[in-house]
Amino acid sequence: METMTNLKTTSKQRLTATFGIIAFLLAIPAVAMQFTNQVDWKLGDFIIMGALLTITGLAIELVTQKVKTANGRILLTIVMLIVLFLIWAELAVGVFGTPFAGS
Repeated sequence: METMTNLKTTSKQRLTATFGIIAFLLAIPAVAMQFTNQVDWKLGDFIIMGALLTITGLAIELVTQKVKTANGRILLTIVMLIVLFLIWAELAVGVFGTPFAGS
């Protein structure tokens, strides 16, 4: 007799995982600041990065719920992650030279 497992997750489970990952990612620079002076984040840096990660995570959750095809989900998720990384790079080192650049 075989038992079948249901691999589907609920929205609540995905959101819990999303916020857990965000907390973990924000803890990395917080811990690094305790050991080195090369990581120098201010409160505003944590707020901005937390907002970026939260918006991206919620947008991915929205795509997961609304887009029916797997290829569409993957494509939109990749596009959102690329946008996140470009914004992150601009804020960190000023790749595009906007007034928001960190350098």
